[in-house]
Amino acid sequence: MTYLYLKSLHIIFVVSWMAGLFYIVRLFIYHTEANERPEAERLVLHRQFEVMEAKLWNIITTPAMLLAVLAGLGMIYLNPSLLAMDWMLVKLGFVLGLLVYHFLCQRIIGQLKNGIFHWTSTQLRVWNEVATIFLVAIVFTVVLKSAIDWIYGLIGLILFSIIIMSAVKIYKYYRHR
Repeated sequence: MTYLYLKSLHIIFVVSWMAGLFYIVRLFIYHTEANERPEAERLVLHRQFEVMEAKLWNIITTPAMLLAVLAGLGMIYLNPSLLAMDWMLVKLGFVLGLLVYHFLCQRIIGQLKNGIFHWTSTQLRVWNEVATIFLVAIVFTVVLKSAIDWIYGLIGLILFSIIIMSAVKIYKYYRHR
């Protein structure tokens, strides 16, 4: 029964973590686009986005990430045979990628706070889709679990990534039109 409670908490915290990751990059986009505003407006917007980013990151996203990871580790502790399953190792690989993504977003928060804008709003829109790709990969890996399905899943993931990136480019075209 403890395993099922941990699994439920894991899912809840993953959903919260993903919501935070999706929204933080959206804030980065708005923060970056504020540079196109007149100076007085830009300063107000930058301060406001810094507050919003810090609260989202420190109150929701990072705690949710930590709790999702802890619940996941708890499930593995209670059922160590999970580590003998190929799909779990693939999932953990994607989770590692998502953790790297998380900490790269944290780095971007610091850069924006210091007035360093390395990314354009279009690049950030593409970056925002990386979390979606990780989410899709993780969910399909957990649900499908078989190697043959992974091959189809990988092909689907590549096609999904191409569609997402194309949609970002199309949106940019219509936004600038």
